[in-house]
Amino acid sequence: MRWLLPSLHLILLFFQLPTCKSSSISDFFDSWCKEYGKTYASEQEKQQRFKVFEQNYEYVTRHNARPNSSYTLSLNAFADLTNHEFKAKYLGLSLSASDLAIRLNSEQVGVEGPDLVKESDLPSSVDWRKQGAVTEVKDQGSCGACWSFSTTGAVEGINKIVTGSLISLSEQELIDCDRSYNDGCGGGLMDYAYQFIIKNKGIDSEKDYPYRGREGTCNKEKLKKHVVTIDSYADIPAKNEKKLQQAVATQPVSVGICGSEASFQLYSGGIFTGPCSASLDHAVLIVGYDSKDGKDYWIIKNSWGRSWGMDGYMHMQRNTGNGEGLCGINMLASYPIKTSPNPPPSPSPGPVRSDCEFYSSTATCQEKHFCKSGG
Repeated sequence: MRWLLPSLHLILLFFQLPTCKSSSISDFFDSWCKEYGKTYASEQEKQQRFKVFEQNYEYVTRHNARPNSSYTLSLNAFADLTNHEFKAKYLGLSLSASDLAIRLNSEQVGVEGPDLVKESDLPSSVDWRKQGAVTEVKDQGSCGACWSFSTTGAVEGINKIVTGSLISLSEQELIDCDRSYNDGCGGGLMDYAYQFIIKNKGIDSEKDYPYRGREGTCNKEKLKKHVVTIDSYADIPAKNEKKLQQAVATQPVSVGICGSEASFQLYSGGIFTGPCSASLDHAVLIVGYDSKDGKDYWIIKNSWGRSWGMDGYMHMQRNTGNGEGLCGINMLASYPIKTSPNPPPSPSPGPVRSDCEFYSSTATCQEKHFCKSGG
């Protein structure tokens, strides 16, 4: 597996720091700023960011010194943000008590797709990246529209499975146009986004309606371009991890989680075991599952770019014995249902690189998947 790592110079500096003075941390901060292209409006702001960076450095160092931790942290692109600042900028799942009540009583709860894998037929591991059903990791920036990325990821996946074509879809269309219940960069829910796509009779491609990282006026002409359609969607019953596993074995699945912990913010690799609550505030995509050293995990695709986690992915512990699941992952899972063909594309959205380029050591990446042989 190829992870996107900081430069060797930055790594060496980090491991030298425990025996160094604060001035060396300052040098490391300067190198970190260059690595991530960070600039600040004033020297005062830079010093404020350095203080936060120093605190995060101490937190990362303490965690990584633990002998039995199954995951590591790093000073990633979010290392100059306090946890409070991070939560305000990068989380955007909106779930009120009324929303939850509506969902729990929704007719979509318990609905199953036509090809849901039976419990008796579950494979030991699944990775939809290897099947070319996952687009490259995207970056939502400081727009709290994680819900839109989780939605498009799930629709991209089922569209590839049903039609054989991987098309990157427009989060910006959802942000700009899906305003009946969702709130753009202010947050939203995947169920409402599925409803929007169904009512609109499809969604445009990312190529035609590209992401801008901010709210805008709905482009009514692009709204009419129905590149990919879905027929319905299903809500997986809360606290039913086995049913969630069946769904993931069938297709990529949208989930809500708690992503607000500092350990989640600075996660870099390994099987994440928390701690975290079940207070859902972030949306991601499950693209598979596996096990390592006796510990089961979900393969999570995030929308914070490739510099976070393992090239934008996380391995999150599953089968914890807690019905809610780690970080509440078993509480708000859903997936789109597609049985109908897409309308003839006009214009064609064109080829899209798949993450099978990076994760297909055993699978064959054919030309129709629009990806290379890896490297």
